[in-house]
Amino acid sequence: MYASSNRSTAETRGLFSLRSAAAAAGMTAVLFATPALANQYAFYDVSAAELRGRPGTIIRAEAFPGAPAGAAAYKVLYRSTGPKGEPIAVSGLIIAPEGPAPAGGRRVVAWAHGTTGVARKCAPSLFPQSLTWIPGLADMLARGFVVAATDYPGLGTTGVHPYLVGESEARAVLDSVRAARNLDAADAGEHFAVWGHSQGGHAALFTGILARRYAPELRLAGVAAAAPATELGELFRAEIGGPIGKVLGAFALWSWSKFYKIPLDNVVLERAMLVFERVAGFCNDTPRQVARLVFAEQPLEREGFLAVDVTSVQPWKRIMDENTPGVLPAGVPVFLAQGTADSVVRPAVTAEYMRALCGKGTPVAFVAVPGGDHDASAEYGAGPAVAWIADRFAGAPSPDNC
Repeated sequence: MYASSNRSTAETRGLFSLRSAAAAAGMTAVLFATPALANQYAFYDVSAAELRGRPGTIIRAEAFPGAPAGAAAYKVLYRSTGPKGEPIAVSGLIIAPEGPAPAGGRRVVAWAHGTTGVARKCAPSLFPQSLTWIPGLADMLARGFVVAATDYPGLGTTGVHPYLVGESEARAVLDSVRAARNLDAADAGEHFAVWGHSQGGHAALFTGILARRYAPELRLAGVAAAAPATELGELFRAEIGGPIGKVLGAFALWSWSKFYKIPLDNVVLERAMLVFERVAGFCNDTPRQVARLVFAEQPLEREGFLAVDVTSVQPWKRIMDENTPGVLPAGVPVFLAQGTADSVVRPAVTAEYMRALCGKGTPVAFVAVPGGDHDASAEYGAGPAVAWIADRFAGAPSPDNC
């Protein structure tokens, strides 16, 4: 049943379409304009007083455009927890069906998005079209589910975005579910599942690992991940020679240097530092931004930017190891989708992670997308993923492709 996937009707935006977008680098300069976002940050800025409150409680909410027929969407700013246990604000979107909710409240699906960048301006909730970037959204709403879509810390809100830092992502995801429960219009209950792509697949797996400890009042039905970033060192080594890998590497190292307060002097070549910093300031939300990113990245592709192999040098190796997801707690079923031609998250890496899950007795439903690239894992995997989530909510036995 879950061995392969046909095209879903879900609209999706990918982690990276740099190869297909490379031709766009030669577009006219008018495509390189960026919208003025300064006036939009007022929603995301918070005072110390506003941060007081339990994780998952809502600081503010407002209507968000573009919800499918029969549903309403809201942009929310909610409380969460920072790396030292301090209160922080995180933004996101909550989309809920209209009409009466079932007894016990609606089921919640937490959507964890793929890489959009590491700069504040890269938050999905800053873009009116971002609802079309959630694979399977219409299907989830039609089934009566609430969808909670976090931006993650440092996207939209102030502060560093902890890119591929597992616990940070997981807390933001879990608190988005709590936020949905605290939004009266959503009528959300305690049952939830998590569905993510790429960086979001990484976040989804860490959510499964952290859920019982961080949010014991919530009831996790399962974890669905499309092309998840798992073994970070292996993924870094496999991609760093190409344009996608250089951009992702720049995002990761820039974020980790800020988040962990580690200088980059001995890691990034001096001649590449200005370009490296510039690339870290771009987003991957729209084709226009991808075109700008391709253009900015080209010096890194020609000349490289690393002075050492960061996958074998401390503290970078330790950071990658600590943020490589392990197996999930007993009783948490997993759904994986993977394109067989994915050059961003290599199929062999996902297969190795699946073997680790299977070795610990975790039931894994696996969807292969024949010939599918990185984006296809989410696009074509969305239909099977949502059906799998619905079965978990219904209490059906978990299929197992181990």
